[in-house]
Amino acid sequence: MKLEDKLFLVTFNADTESHLIVKDQAVCRQCLDKPCISGCPAACYEHEHEKNEVMVSFEGCLECGTCRIICPYANISWRYPRGGFGVKYKFG
Repeated sequence: MKLEDKLFLVTFNADTESHLIVKDQAVCRQCLDKPCISGCPAACYEHEHEKNEVMVSFEGCLECGTCRIICPYANISWRYPRGGFGVKYKFG
């Protein structure tokens, strides 16, 4: 089974409040390779070229914490979503 097929089984109860926050966009502008974008398995991060900012789509977050660990500048504030919100795995 491919990763995309497995992720299709995951459901989300998205909150209105983001649990992923880029602390300082100026720091992201200095980061050339932006590992949060390439390292997030759920593709929650995207570089918006016009504003030169990293945009966050927290609604599909798998809550793995990779972004927090992979950011070389510790520029991502990551926490679990509020109770009752977030990812719901179908098989475990």
